[in-house]
Amino acid sequence: MASLLNSSAFLASLLDARSSTSAVTRFPLHQAPQPVCGRNLAELWRGKRKKKSSSSFVVFSKKQQENSLQYNKLGDSDLVISEITLGTMTYGQQNTEKEAHEQLSYAFERGINALDTAEMYPVPPQEETLGRTDLYIGSWLKTQPRDKVILATKVSGYSERTRYLRDSGKTTRVDAANIRESVEKSLKRLNTDYIDLLQIHWPDRYIPLFGEYLYDPSKWRESVPFAEQLRGFQELIDQGKVRYIGVSNETSYGVMEFVHAAKVEGLPKIVSIQNNYSMLVRCKFEIDLVEVCHPKNYNIGLLAYSPLAGGSLSGKYLDINSEAAKKGRFNLFPGYMERYNKSFSKEVTIKYLEVAKKHGLSLVELALAFARDRPFVTSSIIGATTMDQLRENIDAFLTTERPLSPEVAQDIESVFKKFKDPATD
Repeated sequence: MASLLNSSAFLASLLDARSSTSAVTRFPLHQAPQPVCGRNLAELWRGKRKKKSSSSFVVFSKKQQENSLQYNKLGDSDLVISEITLGTMTYGQQNTEKEAHEQLSYAFERGINALDTAEMYPVPPQEETLGRTDLYIGSWLKTQPRDKVILATKVSGYSERTRYLRDSGKTTRVDAANIRESVEKSLKRLNTDYIDLLQIHWPDRYIPLFGEYLYDPSKWRESVPFAEQLRGFQELIDQGKVRYIGVSNETSYGVMEFVHAAKVEGLPKIVSIQNNYSMLVRCKFEIDLVEVCHPKNYNIGLLAYSPLAGGSLSGKYLDINSEAAKKGRFNLFPGYMERYNKSFSKEVTIKYLEVAKKHGLSLVELALAFARDRPFVTSSIIGATTMDQLRENIDAFLTTERPLSPEVAQDIESVFKKFKDPATD
């Protein structure tokens, strides 16, 4: 399999897949279909898009005129989601309510139609700030037509450190009682009566998480059976409080067990997987989850989080004395995402920066266009602490050559062949 990942033939097959039935179904703005729920994305955003003036951004050789966001069908749901999902985990910690509203409004005016939150946000999670992210989103939702927003949130998996999430003060689990309490509280904070996509933030069972790479058999523990978890979600779907379900930080084993349990027991099927994916973190998804989630297999859409590797692929941490680095999360929150700043990631980031410069791109443009063009990525989740960051990220999708040229793609693969995934503990 390693030789397959390294081969130029494999790269070519991924690029070719964008025009085949094996890729995510993509729609430009004017062709976005009307889902069953009645959302008409073309109608919603036609006439709202604002063309950026030529004086407000630098034109490079590998850029083209601004184009429309693409919209992709999420798995086998009826959700047609923008190729960018707005991440919100800084709201209530690094961003005020006013700043959150400014970001949300700007993103949705630019064509983004989905946002992602979680019951434990903001990050880093702590009892004192619990729920602020949802509250800020909820106050913004009051001013929006609810059926024009795809709202995704997450219920926490097994954790003894998040006992404060539950009224009982017990360890969070993914069982019916925990799911029910999580959803009821989320609905109240978010000022809505339903959630479009409810995801399991991380599994109830043990798996290596957040930078851990190898599975430790000695850490196996009893967990809530897959079918029992799905029955907990079924209850809320039947009540109209949840539309679709998905997983996050999940493995091939977990995805396959959830799909099997749904089929055998007649329970709801997961439609999405939200996993870490970027130029610095590829192998865990590309080795086998690509096959499992393939539209011709289980048809599960990837919502790629951290396409900028926690900000590493912005390049701001390459100079640790820069103002941007000093204000960044890696410095504000010691120990946060150490897999990026205490590994070989910095050296590999420099290699990708060289690729970007060679082709007249910024590192942000290279990283986000890379994620955008992957045939198995349904939507990339981007977050920002400033409006300048948000504008830069959205513009990277809209103005960078689509797709990246074969020359750019090959140079990315050349770095990958030498260094694979450096962001591991």
